[in-house]
Amino acid sequence: MSKTVIKILPLTHENFAPFGEVIGCSGHAFFHINDAHTERYHDLAETEIKGEAKAGISIFRNIKTTTLPLAIHMLERHPQGSQAFIPMQGQKFLIVVAPSLNPEQPNIDQIHAFMSDGTQGVNYRAGTWHHPLLTLESPSDFAVVDRIGSGPNCDVYTFPHSVTIEA
Repeated sequence: MSKTVIKILPLTHENFAPFGEVIGCSGHAFFHINDAHTERYHDLAETEIKGEAKAGISIFRNIKTTTLPLAIHMLERHPQGSQAFIPMQGQKFLIVVAPSLNPEQPNIDQIHAFMSDGTQGVNYRAGTWHHPLLTLESPSDFAVVDRIGSGPNCDVYTFPHSVTIEA
């Protein structure tokens, strides 16, 4: 069995487009509000909600520090809604995603890893395979916008072999 190694890519709007949106000011137009005291970067990501549910805002506090290289063994997805992660303390974090191979599993041969610069958040589209939150410093707080509702909304796929993420 050969070892799969994934190199971390820059988190740009273009690189991340197949998986969702990058949330941040860079590269987006704005307009002034509040008597020109504020720049509004409008409609940066779309919240997707399926079924009997609503969008909610939560805080996730990651208490475990990620170190590189990192071996991962699984990905998850939320088929009923999008999920946005926005760093609250300007901290960098690691984003790991993969396209679907078929309706039931990610394509682990096409995993992508990105590093947020701490001013960028991400919004995973509904059904996007991704690794749970990985931060390079802890504790780290994130504002999370996602689906709040009943019914199953988290599929987990465990890999047949580990995948290594490195800088």
